[in-house]
Amino acid sequence: MKRLFAALKINIDAEFLAKYHKLKQDLQFEQIKWVEEHNIHVTLKFFGETEERKIPEICSVLKKRADSTSSIDLQLNGLGIFGSSYAPKVIWVGIEPYAELAQLMRSVHHDLKNIGFEPDRQNLVPHLTLGRIRFLRDKSIFKRAIEKHNTISSSTIHLSEIILFESILHREGPEYIALERFPMIKKNSPESLAT
Repeated sequence: MKRLFAALKINIDAEFLAKYHKLKQDLQFEQIKWVEEHNIHVTLKFFGETEERKIPEICSVLKKRADSTSSIDLQLNGLGIFGSSYAPKVIWVGIEPYAELAQLMRSVHHDLKNIGFEPDRQNLVPHLTLGRIRFLRDKSIFKRAIEKHNTISSSTIHLSEIILFESILHREGPEYIALERFPMIKKNSPESLAT
């Protein structure tokens, strides 16, 4: 069994990383599990513990989808919170424009249903998780920090491949290993113009 997920790897620019570091610094006394920079990604589908015999079938589906999908350009923009203002659970950053990415997520879920993987129940909201909140000592400081960094944004990010990752859980945090990579069609290539 392997713990698997399909995702788009996000390579973030130095300016966004500097803002991310300032956010983390402003909240350094709170119990928040921050996503490590090299692990930042958009999950298309989380499989969880999966029998290894299913991997070739998953790869076949992801390859077909990548072969028929144009690469995507997007920006990260604005902080959000999952959970209530009284009990926030997750700090995330929005994705713009999100229509192409949302369509890709829906398509991947639809394709995988045909091989026995049910779509996720929650709404597919394209976002990047930055931190998972374990405990807040001071909610007013937290609220001020979120408001202060609300305009966080990145330069344009180019997404050009779907990756099947294995997630290995360690005490110090997860390790993500790329098992397979599936290049998407380059924008403005003859293949992408035909679709």
